[in-house]
Amino acid sequence: MIVNQPSTYAPQGGSVPVLSQDQLQAARRAHVTEGCFDGVAQQLGCDSEIDVLSAVARTLGLELIDLTNEKPDLSLLESFPVRLIHRFHVFPLRMRQDAMVLAISDPFNLHAVDAVSSATGLSVTPVVVPVEELLKFIKKHLGVGAETIEDLVSQHKLQFGEVETLGELQFDGSEDAEAAQEASVVRLVNEILSEAIEARASDIHIEAQESGLKLRYRVDGVLQRQPTPPEMNRFQVAIVSRLKIMARLNIAEKRVPQDGRIKLRVHGREIDVRVSIIPMLHGEGVVMRVLDKESLQFSLRGIGMPEDIYAQFSELIRVPHGIILVTGPTGSGKTTTLYSALTEIKSETTKIITTEDPIEYQLEGINQIQVHNKVGLTFAASLRSILRHDPDVVLVGEIRDLETAENAVQASLTGHLVFSTLHTNDSASAFMRLCDMGVEPFLVASTLEGVLAQRLVRRLCPECREEHRANPGELPADFPAEEMARREAIVYSPRGCRACRETGYRGRVGIYELLRANDRIRDLANERAPTTQVSKAAVESGMRTLRQDGWEKVMRGITSVDEVLRVTKES
Repeated sequence: MIVNQPSTYAPQGGSVPVLSQDQLQAARRAHVTEGCFDGVAQQLGCDSEIDVLSAVARTLGLELIDLTNEKPDLSLLESFPVRLIHRFHVFPLRMRQDAMVLAISDPFNLHAVDAVSSATGLSVTPVVVPVEELLKFIKKHLGVGAETIEDLVSQHKLQFGEVETLGELQFDGSEDAEAAQEASVVRLVNEILSEAIEARASDIHIEAQESGLKLRYRVDGVLQRQPTPPEMNRFQVAIVSRLKIMARLNIAEKRVPQDGRIKLRVHGREIDVRVSIIPMLHGEGVVMRVLDKESLQFSLRGIGMPEDIYAQFSELIRVPHGIILVTGPTGSGKTTTLYSALTEIKSETTKIITTEDPIEYQLEGINQIQVHNKVGLTFAASLRSILRHDPDVVLVGEIRDLETAENAVQASLTGHLVFSTLHTNDSASAFMRLCDMGVEPFLVASTLEGVLAQRLVRRLCPECREEHRANPGELPADFPAEEMARREAIVYSPRGCRACRETGYRGRVGIYELLRANDRIRDLANERAPTTQVSKAAVESGMRTLRQDGWEKVMRGITSVDEVLRVTKES
């Protein structure tokens, strides 16, 4: 049995008041009619809803606890009716002497305590927990979808709102389609999507394994396993079928990969979800990219670009013609940087056309073309057509082959500014990569104006980051320890709290390496000089490498040493 003392909430307004009978009745009425205490906080002399809950708990002789570091005795679940957890929003924590300590969200609901006591045959000691925290706690220990599989809360709305699919869905009369329309399957899929959006996940992975279904969310660039109840395994086919219907894919086709798109409205926000389904050994695997258009603002300053690099890049994106490349691996924020650059330079006097695969976000005032390889509308083909539309600025989603590279070069030579992406490890490698594709070195040297290499590192959670006193021997060899000492900078490390879901990180920020072509670099490119020579010349001209920009953000307390080591290598 696990025995630990729960931590309690500290009220924002000082000591916890004891409510009068009239105040207690007002709080009860507010909770029944509104489901929360927000509306009566000021009336009761409290600063927040949590303070009202604390006052109600004290008045009723109950304890309000914080579940953040709570470690429940999960063996209690073996004999605990799971249906009561979802019906009453309760959770068994531990045995204290001969009584079960029960977390409850409604301090007025004595019926829930009596029902648990009757069902378990045990005395119950209730402790109060905010409903949002209890819902997260239940999900953490029972898994995403447990509530739906129990199929006991028919109309319960989660705190982060319902999921509404935009557009009419088409169903055929097949058995798979019938299973996908069952209310429990619909709610289960909606809960998976809702939980991912609430967790700020960029991707949802549903994987068919021999041992059963595996659910993972990618949050801040790192995959996190989500607990799921074993009963979810029998819903595997129905879940995939439901997602196929929502993405308007062929529900009967299970032998070839399929790609589609789902448009959702969650809590009043419109969300786009790109769906990719691939047949695997033990069933179809699903990966969904979540695109929250309303939460993303395209701004070069907003993505963490340092002032000196911002000043140089702003000047670079306003040159009249040439090629500007953004490089980095998949998921390093290249598209966001390019969209931010286009947003900064767009105007009524400038025509901007993009060709993308796929179009991730729709930009007002910019003409966007979706690539369709099956009908011959490739990057290269669309780029040729774009030039007949009299553009000033062109964005090519990615330079993948010689034909696209040559067309981009020709576009820049005929007076256009061309933006694109390239998969290279650093900025200096872009010159050699284009030459390796087959572009003449003198054309690369004369048209490539600049290369921005970037990575994304996780931001330390400002709520819980802690000072890290590292010995010089513990730090990487290239860490600027002397500079840190001179600036009296502090290195921080992650800890984990409720605000960051116990990861120690919340959100991401870019680290950058901007190489601007000068005469020396153009000569080296024309001579097909090794990447190391190009990089050395750029550093001598003042370029700060990815690693150096990462260390700068460490010394400013934005990220950790481990994050920089995770995404960069020593130069």
